[in-house]
Amino acid sequence: MSLAYEFRTNAPSAAIMSANIGDIGDLLRRTGVPMNFGKDEEVYGQDEEADLVYRVIDGAVRTTRVLSDGRRQIGDFYLKGDIFGLETGPRHRFSAEAVRNSQILVVKASALKSAGADLERLDHMTTRRELDRALEHVLLLGRKTAHERVASFLLDLVHKAKAPIIDLPMGRQDIADYLGLTIETVSRMLSLLQSNRIVSFCATRQFRVINLDGLMDLAEQG
Repeated sequence: MSLAYEFRTNAPSAAIMSANIGDIGDLLRRTGVPMNFGKDEEVYGQDEEADLVYRVIDGAVRTTRVLSDGRRQIGDFYLKGDIFGLETGPRHRFSAEAVRNSQILVVKASALKSAGADLERLDHMTTRRELDRALEHVLLLGRKTAHERVASFLLDLVHKAKAPIIDLPMGRQDIADYLGLTIETVSRMLSLLQSNRIVSFCATRQFRVINLDGLMDLAEQG
């Protein structure tokens, strides 16, 4: 599905033109347009032109790719504050969808460039981050057991949240597709972690860590 975006046409102020790109988040806020996406709504499509940059204001986004046999592979999840949509080539290799009702900051790459952004530096920073995440994902899929994969996934959310109660915005099918497991296996592993008092689910989509050392030990076993 293609979406038509409307962007501010006002010329960037002198303050933006001379902005210190050390705070890229501030520049994105100044030049971007916040847009709302409903649950499962497409943000951009696979093979669409990659001329926009995105940042999650609220909610969560998943990147997906449909394989030739019809299976879905989830590339990554992006949570509040994450920047996504930058590509090394001219088109998107994955599509992006809102995991739940989300607000996304949408910025034209050309607007960032006009505002003085060092897009090459931003591309470099983002590419390094994406490469690190991709390598971790390869390790997760190739070397870890189901128990270790689920523990690693929860630990990653803990590190990102830095809060006692951690939101789990994605459903178990999403987690299963990301970890290369069945939804039944994910449910069983989550139940096992809870019964072993490693984590405790406060609600269907929220949990807290009871035994952080135990969770870390499980995640690092791979």
